[in-house]
Amino acid sequence: MSAPGSLATWGSGIEDLLFLAHRIPFPPDKGDKIRSYHLLRMLARQYRVRLGAFVDDPEDWKHAEAARAFAVETCLLPLRRRAPLRLLRALVRGEPLSLAFFRDGQMQRWVERSAAEGAARRVFVFSSAMAQYVLDLPPDPERQVVLDFVDVDSDKWAQYGRRRPWPASAVFAREARALLRFERRASAGSTASVFVSRAEAETFQRLAPEVAERVTWLENGVDAQYFSPDRAYSNPYGPNGAVLVFTGVMDYFANVDAVTWFTRDVFPGVRARVPEARFFIVGARPTADVLRLARSQGVSVTGRVEDVRPYLAHARAAVAPLRIARGVQNKVLEAMAMGRPVVVSPPGMEGLDWPGRYPLLADGASAWIERTCDALGSGVPADLGERLRAWVVERYSWDGKAERCIGLIEGVTAGVPSGRE
Repeated sequence: MSAPGSLATWGSGIEDLLFLAHRIPFPPDKGDKIRSYHLLRMLARQYRVRLGAFVDDPEDWKHAEAARAFAVETCLLPLRRRAPLRLLRALVRGEPLSLAFFRDGQMQRWVERSAAEGAARRVFVFSSAMAQYVLDLPPDPERQVVLDFVDVDSDKWAQYGRRRPWPASAVFAREARALLRFERRASAGSTASVFVSRAEAETFQRLAPEVAERVTWLENGVDAQYFSPDRAYSNPYGPNGAVLVFTGVMDYFANVDAVTWFTRDVFPGVRARVPEARFFIVGARPTADVLRLARSQGVSVTGRVEDVRPYLAHARAAVAPLRIARGVQNKVLEAMAMGRPVVVSPPGMEGLDWPGRYPLLADGASAWIERTCDALGSGVPADLGERLRAWVVERYSWDGKAERCIGLIEGVTAGVPSGRE
């Protein structure tokens, strides 16, 4: 196929596609699962999908049937705790611990069987750790492998290392170096290497110039029909409406760092100006450090909630004070789709092409206090929430990204941007 066409001309449910993900894409309730779910959903319309994935949370086994509805065959395996000996072996060999963590003989045999049956000529790999299952397959000149790195994980580990004390800093720095070596090899073995934003793609091109020509990006989207302010949601906060909300999985280091910094360095200044202000941290698996934040005046930690939309709908504003962030942030898109003003840091806005300067962009504690008070008061345009939703609907629809994704799988490069543009 030499040029892009309509979706109906590709696959039409006849061709097989091997889809590998490091975590089962269900439920789509956090960053990587949201992206993998929507990509799987789109691709299942066009291909006979064989889905291989790990289940890291025992609660997610109840979603296995939902996953099977998207595939003609699945290989869903528990993500077992890796024996210390295996991790030690990876250390001695100079391998990334990330690979050892996701290495599984049963998954490898299932992938090899799929290849032997001719079902691995189109492969979509979600996350670099899963690339280990296809790199050493017998050569097939017809095989197209699209590797969705999402973020440059090696660079993320390097950032973590710079923010942690020794010895954790040394371990993270070592993982960054080892993982980058593997990322470069995996990219060289793929047809296309995909990242979540232009900035991530350009970062990887600088780190791996030898594969720069095969690097591109496919931004996250948002389900704007689901995240809609036009429905009625019960108010989880009570009568006081001066609420700020942060949403996200709360055992993820970048999220923990964000809410800790905001609670310590920003929120007291906000409360000094807006005494009735409250800050809600909404998300599953809060760490002990996050739970302790609830001791601060005006701060609440909910833990997992069944539906995040009421918390967005009834908040005065969302905050995304991320100091470590990669790519397009789902939490930002979802709040915008709900028509909420979002106070956001520059890293949290990376990859979003808001025209001009975003009015609630804040960098540093003093700017964060100012912009947050603006969002709680009347310091933003009255129609900002409406404009944010309209922009998200137009620019970040998941279905609008289907043709790009399928074009990459089919080896169609016309009209597909590279990180050099």
